[in-house]
Amino acid sequence: MDVVILAAGLGTRMKSSIPKILHKIFDIPIIDYVIEIAKSINPENIFVVLNPSLKMVIEHLSKYNVNVVFQKEPKGTADALITAIPKLKSDNILILNGDTPLIKKETLTKFIKLYNKNPLDMAILSFYPEREHSYGRILRDKKGNVKRIVELTDLSEKEKSLSEANSGVYVINRSTAEFAREIKKNARKGEYYLTDIVEIAIKKGKKVEAYPLAKEDELIGINTRSELSFATKYLRDRIVRDWMDKGVTIYDPQSTWISPNVTIGEDTIIYPHVFLEGNTKIGRNCIIYQGVRLKNCNVEDNVEIKDCTVAENAYIKLGAQIGPFAHLRPETTIGRGCRIGNFVEVKKSTIGDGTKAAHLSYLGDAEIGKNVNIGAGTITCNYDGKKKHKTIIEDNVFIGSDTQLVAPIKINKDAYVGAGSTITKEVPEGSLAISRTPQKNIEGWAKKRREKE
Repeated sequence: MDVVILAAGLGTRMKSSIPKILHKIFDIPIIDYVIEIAKSINPENIFVVLNPSLKMVIEHLSKYNVNVVFQKEPKGTADALITAIPKLKSDNILILNGDTPLIKKETLTKFIKLYNKNPLDMAILSFYPEREHSYGRILRDKKGNVKRIVELTDLSEKEKSLSEANSGVYVINRSTAEFAREIKKNARKGEYYLTDIVEIAIKKGKKVEAYPLAKEDELIGINTRSELSFATKYLRDRIVRDWMDKGVTIYDPQSTWISPNVTIGEDTIIYPHVFLEGNTKIGRNCIIYQGVRLKNCNVEDNVEIKDCTVAENAYIKLGAQIGPFAHLRPETTIGRGCRIGNFVEVKKSTIGDGTKAAHLSYLGDAEIGKNVNIGAGTITCNYDGKKKHKTIIEDNVFIGSDTQLVAPIKINKDAYVGAGSTITKEVPEGSLAISRTPQKNIEGWAKKRREKE
């Protein structure tokens, strides 16, 4: 079987400089969902029909092993299929739409099995809608046989009661697909509708059936930003429900956003207003408090991430505690049992097991060992205006509060740095480094100042 994805529409109703099918649900473009579902059935080939003006889409698809076919003029879905037919190599064709990203693999697999089992010349995936929308309706005869598909705007008063809707997803054999060339232009729209192939095929003795297998929300076509929002919410609900079924506690499903590629271990608890994005992996028995945003992070078991923490491309190891209000920037590794507290920012650094930075610190381009104490207000001064430099702090070091470590610098193991110090030279093992001007008290100074006022 070959797959043909019809994606030549310009998407003008999105009111955007970005092509419609590159708009994202979570952090994944719409067309990527369609390509992935096509790949899931292991087709011989995947063809994507595009308008040649969609340069951004053409460039985006270069990362996939798909064949791009150009529909030079926007003449409708039938013309789009005709454009692809000379390129096809299989006897059967699955037709998908580039703006309908949420169909489930299970639905598609069942649909294809029914097509192969009967066997048929054409199968239509249908559904029974509960909301108003623009999908055409399946017209059947008194015996229940499919007669034709009628576009919603072309329904007669009698036909408006029809409830079975066409999804725009078809399986069709190669010879029947050729009938697309006989479709006449729709007088009202000036386009060639692929739906008209059904009536032509039946009149020529072909066996056509419609299977109402899909749920309405799987078949959301995205033409407007409102529909994009609706599709995102539906996918959110589906994903959240699946994770709860797998043993994850989610306190408020309506405010929790989990991207499709995220994984979560059993007995993890997720508070409201959490965003888990990209390829984030969360282990077992974690607690993710409210307002947390994680993108492409790896979180091991028994981790607590407290309120309003943001982390991206970070690795958080077993039993660590992060936040509240912490910021873990890319290429950061937090060791086992670490405590990264409120208003601590860590960037491109490795923090050893058991180390604590409880509050109000910046750790950038640093390699910090085990069981280190980072006092409040500590700053690794890693940037000289041209280059970033590294700070190395070995095991069991104590850094006092309000310390500036001017990189490149190394603090050897078991050393102490006194509070309020600016350290510019290497600190030897087991020593105390301190950098302060002597304190001077002037007796009676405050009294004399008040008298002058």
